[in-house]
Amino acid sequence: MSFTVLIPARLASTRLPNKPLADIVGVPMVVRVAQRALLSSASRAVVATDSQQVMDACASFGVATVRTRADHASGSDRLAEACELLGLEDSEYVVNVQGDEPLIDPALIDAVANLLQQRGDCAMSTAAHAIDTLEDLRNPNIVKVVLDARHTALYFSRSAIPAARDHANQAWWQGGSGLPAPLRHVGIYGYRAGFLRQFPALPQAPLEQLESLEQLRALWHGHRIAVHISAHAPGPGVDTPEDLERVRAMFL
Repeated sequence: MSFTVLIPARLASTRLPNKPLADIVGVPMVVRVAQRALLSSASRAVVATDSQQVMDACASFGVATVRTRADHASGSDRLAEACELLGLEDSEYVVNVQGDEPLIDPALIDAVANLLQQRGDCAMSTAAHAIDTLEDLRNPNIVKVVLDARHTALYFSRSAIPAARDHANQAWWQGGSGLPAPLRHVGIYGYRAGFLRQFPALPQAPLEQLESLEQLRALWHGHRIAVHISAHAPGPGVDTPEDLERVRAMFL
C-alpha cells in the first residue's frame, strides 16, 4: 500500500530545548526519525515544522519538509495543515510518527498503516504492547488502552485499566493465569487524510481534557480506533536529557 509518514517537529520543548535538533552521533534527532521512517514501506517521510532551523537541518540530509504555522494548538492541527500543503487526497493514508522516536521500528509503521487499510470501519489506527510490571500499570505517565474482541479501542487512560477487582496488588496476567495482560499505548497513529483534516475541528471532549489524551476526542465523537498489538516494546523515545544520552549510547 502507499502511505505518507508525517513527522511533526517544533523547537518549543520545556524539558529538552531544541529537541528536534538534538545531536545523535552527528545527525539531528528529527532526521534520525525520518531515516527510520524511510526504512518502512512509506512512499515518503515528511517533517512538518514551523522552524526554519529544522527545515535547514533536514535539507542538509535530504529529508523532505513542509513549513506549517507556528500557532497550532496541537500536533493534529499541524498534521492537518501538512495534508493541505502536500495536496493529499481524502482517501490517502497518513502515519503520524513522533519526532522524538529515533529508534522507531519501521515494521511497526507498516503494521499501523496496513491495519487502517484493513479496517474500513475505523477512522484511525494505533499500536499497543503488553505491560510487564505493576509499576508500569500504575504509572500515570504510561498510557493504557483496553480493547474489544476485534482489537478496537474501548478507552485510553493514564489510570490502571482494566481494574482487576479480585487481584489487587497482583500482576494477575502472569504465572499462567490465562488472563490478558494490560496494554501500554504506543503513540503512533494512522489516519485517512480526510479524517485528519476534520479532526482538529471536532470540539474537545471532556474526557480528553480530564485525561490530557487527544485520542479520546475521536472516541467521544463516535469514531473508532483499530489497535495493532506489537510483540515488543518500541525503542526508547526522548523526553529528557537523560533519555537523549541513553539513545546516543545505542547509536555508538
